[in-house]
Amino acid sequence: MEKKHKIAVIDDDKGLCETIGSFLESRGFIVIFAHGGKDGFELVKKDIPDIVILDITMPDMDGRDVLIQMKKDAATRGIPVIILTGRGEQYDRSYGIQLGADEYISKPYDSSLLLHHVQNILAKKG
Repeated sequence: MEKKHKIAVIDDDKGLCETIGSFLESRGFIVIFAHGGKDGFELVKKDIPDIVILDITMPDMDGRDVLIQMKKDAATRGIPVIILTGRGEQYDRSYGIQLGADEYISKPYDSSLLLHHVQNILAKKG
């Protein structure tokens, strides 16, 4: 039986989490959620996913801070991260990649593009 890949979605927009979750679950993924940066980092440490989809702008802990903490922690530094955010400026994109994100997608996003990035990252991971 093929292993189901687990994806963590960290975004304070619960409706967006539900939309992404339904979309990815319908394609055979297990999806776990956190609705803030602090909870998201704890979730990722506790329940090590295959990929994290991470928003930047959240009230309690900025997504960039979550990414920095993930890259400092031996248990989470190898987890690929896709930033999915409303911040679409080139500076934000460059900074996110510089911090260690694997991909950077601006909202509004295309579901098929998100799925494409998820599949590519999983293929690279092996």
